[in-house]
Amino acid sequence: MARVSVVSLLLPGALGLSACVTVPPPRETQVIVQPAPQLAPARVSIAPNPPPPPHAELVPPPPQGVGPVVWQPGHWLYTGIAGQDWSWQPGQYVPPPPGQTTWVPGQWVQQPTGGWTWIEGHWS
Repeated sequence: MARVSVVSLLLPGALGLSACVTVPPPRETQVIVQPAPQLAPARVSIAPNPPPPPHAELVPPPPQGVGPVVWQPGHWLYTGIAGQDWSWQPGQYVPPPPGQTTWVPGQWVQQPTGGWTWIEGHWS
């Protein structure tokens, strides 16, 4: 009989304590969609002859207070203007797009037909 009275005393206390347990509400799932970076249309230049040797560039220190930047080296552009076929485009610092850290410089590639094509640089 003593057992029944102990159980009958403990049972209401246990039930009372169980009411103190809170169940957290289910978590909401949040989906974040980040649009794919928009690639700039590639400039295609075709030249009849190879570009001059690249200019030697002294890379200046990166600008202060603008965040992370990457140096894009200079390159030649074919103008097609007689007597001024080539124009040097100096290098510059640019901020990388989100998720990108490496700049792959553009290059002039000789075609099997003998002409030269500019392959635009890109981020990777």
